[in-house]
Amino acid sequence: MSYSEKLREHAKQLGRDVSIALIGAGQMGRGFGNQVHRMPGLSVNLVVDIDETRIRELFKDLGITDVKITNVAKEIDAALKEGKAVGATTSEFVHEIAGIDFVVECTGVPDIGARITYNSLEAGKDVAVLNVEMDVTIGPLIHQTALKNNRVYTVCHGDEPIEAKVLVDFARDLNFEVVCAGKGKNNPFEPFSNPDTVRERADKKKMNPKMLCSFTDGTKTMTEMVALANTTGLELSKRGFYGPESTVKTLQNTFALQKDGGVLDRPGVVDYCTGDVAPGVFVIVRTDSPYVAHEMSYLSMGPGPYFSLYRPYHLASVEAPLSVARAVTLRESSLFAPSLQGEVVAMTKKDLNPGDVIDGIGGYSVRGYADIAKDAKRDNLVPVGLVQGATVTQAIKAGELLTYDHVELKEDSLIVQLRRKQDELGLTYAK
Repeated sequence: MSYSEKLREHAKQLGRDVSIALIGAGQMGRGFGNQVHRMPGLSVNLVVDIDETRIRELFKDLGITDVKITNVAKEIDAALKEGKAVGATTSEFVHEIAGIDFVVECTGVPDIGARITYNSLEAGKDVAVLNVEMDVTIGPLIHQTALKNNRVYTVCHGDEPIEAKVLVDFARDLNFEVVCAGKGKNNPFEPFSNPDTVRERADKKKMNPKMLCSFTDGTKTMTEMVALANTTGLELSKRGFYGPESTVKTLQNTFALQKDGGVLDRPGVVDYCTGDVAPGVFVIVRTDSPYVAHEMSYLSMGPGPYFSLYRPYHLASVEAPLSVARAVTLRESSLFAPSLQGEVVAMTKKDLNPGDVIDGIGGYSVRGYADIAKDAKRDNLVPVGLVQGATVTQAIKAGELLTYDHVELKEDSLIVQLRRKQDELGLTYAK
């Protein structure tokens, strides 16, 4: 039975559609809202964004012009009961809204995502996020919070980590050895880019410059590949990854072991590449069966011994509603992190001096850099998801990794508090 059929049946049993609160009406949120509107059994009834214009534009996409805008929780609930579309410019009380079943968080800001996700799960609501930046920071604690409350927490389909995970699951189900899993990097790598250097390109693409900057400076790729490692249990290939150039046709040669002419020093890892592989994802596999290897060659998968499984696309927000459908109908998560194989730590993009305040992901101060979790712990490196608003306490040069000794974190930030709790509970690192 398809998700569409399952959703129709669920709506019939419930007597109504699942009521969704969508947090963030930017590019990702607007894409999600437009797509979910075309699926049965799901309805975006509340949209939250700091920009009222974006709220109205999203609802206009859905053919709705009569929108009540209010930041009063009781008024929101009353309007929802009347079947009205509602917008709000603050998310502080979303978890309190009785008329909402499901929260979808699309801000991409780790601290905001942490607050919305944690509070909503504690309030008994299911949550899906397009915020992998938050997940790689406190994903294990959020997963445990969902289990404790008998709720579903999931990172959404459409982003590369999940689509690569699907291929990993496929390979493991067939008992192939997973040598490497990863993605093609979409944008040119400009590690010291900032919102100003990418603004013209961002304007042409109708993107937020901070979002594009997080792509070009490598933060997004590092974050996605760490998320893939965390959810699959695969290791990072090394600190910062190899990131070689490759083509679709040569993936199985590029990500072979070094003794066989590839870049890897061991199997069972995550990495990425540049070249024409983007926007696709891949898994490189081997088999210990000579006959299966023969069959793979016969089926036009190459001569072996390495074979590449390749999906040539990921559909970002367009695919994201599939994770909501899975959560609603099957009570399953598409992606979660039981523990951290890797960390996305903070690397400076410019010289920082005592008293400087760090502006966070996609900004001017730092970028995300992938590290093996145990190595990050050994070196006292601070996750990039924790540093927004942090104050620099020791001078540090551009291109260096930030440690906890370099900064004073914002202790009133919920994501900082939750990360400390995650560490104290022993949930952070893979055993």
